[in-house]
Amino acid sequence: MATEPPARSQLQPSVTAVNPVLPGFHPDPSVCRVGDDYYLVTSTFEFWPGLPLFHSRDLVHWRPVGHAVDRPGQLALDGVRPSGGLYAASLTHHDGRFHLVCTLVDGHQRSGNFLLTTEDPAGDWSDPLWLPDAPGFDPSLFFDEDGSAHLLGTRQTDEEGHTAIWLRSLDLATGALGEEHVLFRGALVDATWAEGPHLYRHGGYYHLLLAEGGTEDGHAVTSARSTSLTGPYRNNPRNPVLTHRHLGSGQPVTGVGHADLVATPAGDWYALLLASRPYGGGPHANLGRETFLARVEWQDGWPVANPGVGRLEERTTVALPPHPWPARPARDDFDAPALGPEWNLLRTPRTELLTLTERPGHLRLRPQPATLADTASPAFVGRRQQHADAAARTLLDFTPSGEGEAAGLVAFYDHRHHAALLVVHDEQHGRALRLTVCDAGVETVRAELPLVPGPVELALTTRGQEYTFAFTPAGAAEPVRLPAVDGRLLSSAHAGGFTGTHLGVYATAPEPGGVCDVDWFEYGPAEEA
Repeated sequence: MATEPPARSQLQPSVTAVNPVLPGFHPDPSVCRVGDDYYLVTSTFEFWPGLPLFHSRDLVHWRPVGHAVDRPGQLALDGVRPSGGLYAASLTHHDGRFHLVCTLVDGHQRSGNFLLTTEDPAGDWSDPLWLPDAPGFDPSLFFDEDGSAHLLGTRQTDEEGHTAIWLRSLDLATGALGEEHVLFRGALVDATWAEGPHLYRHGGYYHLLLAEGGTEDGHAVTSARSTSLTGPYRNNPRNPVLTHRHLGSGQPVTGVGHADLVATPAGDWYALLLASRPYGGGPHANLGRETFLARVEWQDGWPVANPGVGRLEERTTVALPPHPWPARPARDDFDAPALGPEWNLLRTPRTELLTLTERPGHLRLRPQPATLADTASPAFVGRRQQHADAAARTLLDFTPSGEGEAAGLVAFYDHRHHAALLVVHDEQHGRALRLTVCDAGVETVRAELPLVPGPVELALTTRGQEYTFAFTPAGAAEPVRLPAVDGRLLSSAHAGGFTGTHLGVYATAPEPGGVCDVDWFEYGPAEEA
């Protein structure tokens, strides 16, 4: 009896991805391949530096290599509202250069679509080439087989969320655009928020992949194809290609959409896309929209995601040799000359908010009049929360000298939703610790305790939606735990917007001049209770 030859994936080495492959606030992934290397970018909205770049050799293990927007002279995020700023970017590689197109939304100095380029994604990116004649948002670049460049984008056509996906030829040197061609308006009758378009060539067709249905439970991946670049595009009869909206509420993974495809050298296809993991009851996903991985096969000339399953899987096998990177340490002792790529500030910093050199081995924050409640750039440094059960600790050296001076450990979603354990001035004791919670712009003090002089260790443990701050004064053996905070206020379901929770350190003062020294900061999953 003849036996079937083993499938190609059985002949190749493989690696298993545990989804999400980029946990925490990493939405709108866009991916490209250069030889055996894969590069990915995600959205950052009002956070700085903007548009983080990641590198992988197996589509499973991703290491940060830098940011496309990291110089104040590139563009201005000053005053940008929460969940404004840098929306979905698209990353491509052509003729030895990387090209990144993106939208700056509601900028106070300039808004709209722009192009950045570089030869090395881990190096410096160009200043923006603004594209004032490109309407709308979610641009992407497509290079046809003749080398010509074409810009896709999304234009809203009414107040109900209906959109048009358009395409125009693009001169990469000048930004000049050719004639507009409307390619698609969504897969379903009355489809809303058809956006995030990407184009690919496969099997003699131009394939259009896009997101639909908004970024919440109705999100979906849909597709269409054409034998001509400018259309007409035929709706995929199997649409949506991937979604969880048909599963109903209360699912462990929701909001599946905004995919980009990539092929390996062997011809295997995969999708990188966003989804959310609600927890703690209800739709609250404090970690934000995260990056997931799915297998893609072409059947009857159409893409099929996770064949036989039809939804995102917790584990996905990739037909590539495993290539893990060295793990970044859980503790940052601030010995390096610059902050690591995991750290974020808010908006474009126009003053020197921090230094790593004045007190070696410390992150020195320069308290500013701007507070977390302002749409400004306060002296805040945070990193994404990446686990539902997380633990953060830091050692802080700060002595306030007057009212309004404060520094400490914060859990931050936006300027109207955050919680903080702060070292503050106290008329009777000199120093005190104050636990504050800001919900919908209303700040309340949940606890206040006297604090002895000297450095203080501050800690935050999250158990689902229970956020518990604690402190250990100098010389003390055991931490003092404070009343738990309801973490649901730090989710987009409660606060609105498109971002995720950051944990970090912060300092403020009515007048600049003081300092707050952070000896170290540690973050990781919480130990089992």
